[in-house]
Amino acid sequence: MNKNIVILGSTGSIGTQALEVVDNLKNINVIALSTNTNIELLEKQIEKYKPKYVCIADEDKASTFKQNIKDKTLNVYTGTKGLEALATLTKANLILNSLVGNVGLIPTILAIRAKKDIALANKETLVSAGELVMKEAKENNVNIYPIDSEHSAIFQCMQGNKHSQIRKIILTASGGPFREHTNLDNVTLKEALNHPNWSMGKKITIDSATLMNKGLEVIEAKWLFSMDIEDIKVVIHPQSIIHSMVEYKDSAIIAQLGTADMKVPIQYALTYPDRIENNFEKLDFLKHSNLTFKEPNYELFPCLMYAFYAIKRGGLMPCILNASNEIAVEFFLQEKIKFIQIPQVIKYTMEQLEKDNIKNYTLEDVLEMDRKARDIAKDFCLNLKTI
Repeated sequence: MNKNIVILGSTGSIGTQALEVVDNLKNINVIALSTNTNIELLEKQIEKYKPKYVCIADEDKASTFKQNIKDKTLNVYTGTKGLEALATLTKANLILNSLVGNVGLIPTILAIRAKKDIALANKETLVSAGELVMKEAKENNVNIYPIDSEHSAIFQCMQGNKHSQIRKIILTASGGPFREHTNLDNVTLKEALNHPNWSMGKKITIDSATLMNKGLEVIEAKWLFSMDIEDIKVVIHPQSIIHSMVEYKDSAIIAQLGTADMKVPIQYALTYPDRIENNFEKLDFLKHSNLTFKEPNYELFPCLMYAFYAIKRGGLMPCILNASNEIAVEFFLQEKIKFIQIPQVIKYTMEQLEKDNIKNYTLEDVLEMDRKARDIAKDFCLNLKTI
């Protein structure tokens, strides 16, 4: 049976790889694509995949696109409302959400309410509102298939085993470009963007450099797999061959291994429970015979510690963590703050809003707290030089 999919964020790193995966599959129809500003790539994707719907989040870019559009039958949406329209298309079976940032939250929730299965690469959805999202998914009998290599690995390691028999899950982290550093005072943007193992978008690459990416994944894992936070561990695994592991009560540990490539987890999310032959790069054990592990340095990389703190506090604290991190990374990418100031922004924002934390929150509460956290983080970043 053919599956109709929508790819939100089709011109980003995950979106473009997802389309490469689709090229290998016979029963997947791409009916909708979205971009923020990359019109040139979107036009190439439209020509190749012939979607019926597209969304261009940037209003100005959308206006230009509409003026030059060749296919007058193409339905063109704009802005956040456009993303929401694509997420709830009647003909869609699966929504692949590879948007970057909290902008992916509402489309995910609306897709769930429209009873669409989700292939999720947007970390912020579960970080900001994981309890709410998983509750909605359960009530609407919707499947959420993880695309992150670590969560896909855990998902695969759980197949055929009882959840009640799990002792803990072990998330592996490459450690990023600074894993051998002892001081991060003077690292540059160029250095932070030079990940040793993975080719990713700028935001997630910086998150990997601060280890916030792993912190966000810890929070995601709690919600995706219904785990107590005490039973989620992080280990640094510089080779990025073991993507994550599950330890069972009998002390057996099952690991999922592969190359540092997102195509396998993307394909598994699109074809689950089937495994389809492909021409992706295969893991050669003879070329990767040295696999090492060590504890994260929480003092040098406090973002990971803040993520554990946020999820232990619960409620809207992970939302605050995520929003302040997004702002801090944005300022760092613009070279307006230093790398070591990213965790300072996050810590300050969490401290300012801790008194406003709400345990039993609604979607409206999440959106309001996200706004507050961003405002506080922006003000802090703008005044950092004088503090």
